[in-house]
Amino acid sequence: MTNYIGNKPADVPVSVDDLPTGITNAKLQNSQITINGSAVSLGGSTTIATKIDWQSSIKTGDFTAVSGEGYFINTTSTTITMTLPSSPSAGDIVSFKDYANTFDSNALTIGRAGSNINGLAQDGLVSEEGIAVTVVYADATKGWLVTRSGLSSELPQQYIANFLVIAGGASGGGGGGSEPAGGGGAGGYRASFNNEASGGGGSSESSIFFKNGVVYTVTVGAGGTSVSANTDGNNGNDSSISGSNITTITSTGGGKGSGGTASNRSGTGGSGGGGNGIGSGASTNGSAGTANQGFAGGNGTGSPNYAGGGGGGASEVGTNGASQTGGQGGDGVASTISGSSVTRGGGGSGGSWTGGSNVAGGAGGGGAGGQFGATTTGSAATANTGGGGGGGVQSAASGAGGSGVVILRMATANYSGTTSGSPTVTTSGSDTILTFNGSGSYTA
Repeated sequence: MTNYIGNKPADVPVSVDDLPTGITNAKLQNSQITINGSAVSLGGSTTIATKIDWQSSIKTGDFTAVSGEGYFINTTSTTITMTLPSSPSAGDIVSFKDYANTFDSNALTIGRAGSNINGLAQDGLVSEEGIAVTVVYADATKGWLVTRSGLSSELPQQYIANFLVIAGGASGGGGGGSEPAGGGGAGGYRASFNNEASGGGGSSESSIFFKNGVVYTVTVGAGGTSVSANTDGNNGNDSSISGSNITTITSTGGGKGSGGTASNRSGTGGSGGGGNGIGSGASTNGSAGTANQGFAGGNGTGSPNYAGGGGGGASEVGTNGASQTGGQGGDGVASTISGSSVTRGGGGSGGSWTGGSNVAGGAGGGGAGGQFGATTTGSAATANTGGGGGGGVQSAASGAGGSGVVILRMATANYSGTTSGSPTVTTSGSDTILTFNGSGSYTA
């Protein structure tokens, strides 16, 4: 210990050796120390914060954070979810940095693990390029608080929304003099709610994040219009959701059914159109659907079994025409996003010859095919299902495709109430559901 004559100089720091041996930890607990003119009180429960332990390993996938650690996060290849510690205590702290300046293109999701973020029971989303953030746990009410100035307006002023986007279905083909036409393909089917499948055998997609103040444009595709004899059907029109902070979600319109002549062809789409029943060769083939949206259409069959192929559906291929009976349109997919189970996206059925029967459309709004000598016109698909229209026969017209639909579902606590286009607004549990049967918008 250093001994001074008179008072210790003010600019000489105190070392441990300068403290009398009689000063104990207990004596410091309720003491006050002055540092650069500011008083600092020490109590028995007082903890002076330690530094963040920054991890050298760069995070490139989902992970769970540990209190007291900092992370460099690289979202170049994909979005990443950082889950905050569960059962946190007051003073727990986590920091992170946008390593590759890519949060603006692939945002970082902050999973709350049951705790609030800035007082709200919502996951956070960080989409600001190059940002460095520190969050500290306060209590059960406020939860994790963002300490970086200006970021509190970014977190969690974005919230999760789920979607169902179905494009317009195609119309079936117009019948030839005796040749049955193919059914129209269903509109593309994309879904994110409750792990429910998308069309074409695709998995449920990731939810989207709505950001306060952003206007999200909703486009609902029309179904393909009916056509006259000897004419290919019309493709359905695309449906979509777009906004400044999300990648546009587009479902592709259904593919046209083949008309009943040798020169007619079916079309590709969300689900593919069915082939005609004119003869052998390429003109009888169904067309492909779009990956993770819908399936292919079925083939037609020629003489003497004249029958049109069924249009593809969201959950299965259209069946081939056989034995003078048109192929049935593929079935659609069921979803509970609206609060109850509804099947949509059925394909239109192909037309049937004299010995066959009228074939109902695929489950989920698909139109029935025509039957020679009976109801020769193909039936229209059900509106707002994205179903395909039925194929005609005996120089009769086709059935029109069904219009699409866009459904959005979000927590009622987040719902802004600002829309255009007059969507139907319902609730299920703690969620609000917007059903757009026509184009419009939602402002978060």
